[in-house]
Amino acid sequence: MKRRISPLPALLLAALLPALQAHAHEDSHAGHGDMQMMDHGPAQKPWGIAGQADMVDRTVEIRMGDSMRFTPEKLQVRQGETIRFVHHNDGKLMHEFVLGTRQTLDEHAAEMLKAPGMAHGEAYMAHVAPEAQGEMIWTFNRAGEFEFACLIAGHYQAGMRGSIEVLAN
Repeated sequence: MKRRISPLPALLLAALLPALQAHAHEDSHAGHGDMQMMDHGPAQKPWGIAGQADMVDRTVEIRMGDSMRFTPEKLQVRQGETIRFVHHNDGKLMHEFVLGTRQTLDEHAAEMLKAPGMAHGEAYMAHVAPEAQGEMIWTFNRAGEFEFACLIAGHYQAGMRGSIEVLAN
């Protein structure tokens, strides 16, 4: 008697494979440089910590577009200030706003060149679709010089970055 093999397991695997790959990709990216949320709350970064909506001190509008520039390109905030960033993508391409240090942004930009489809979900990153708006809230609880950038492959290399000076109290 000839045994018939059901196509169901192969079909199920084919249906689940993209989701499994995406999950593995997000896990591998989320762990890079300890960029993920901890079980006990947001992770402290050298440039601050995720803020809360009820603690916002002011709102800063950031415009980004296909000229590969942010407006404004330079910001100044006070240590302890919580900022609501409202990002406006005026372009036809996807853009993002990522806070960090020069070193972390350089490292992350290099990773993005190797894996351009990398997903982002950290509190200090905002993906903004073309002709759309995004938002993030961040508390700058450490003084220093920090940066922001679009790390989509090629955008950072084209100069899509800016600086934030956090003034000590």
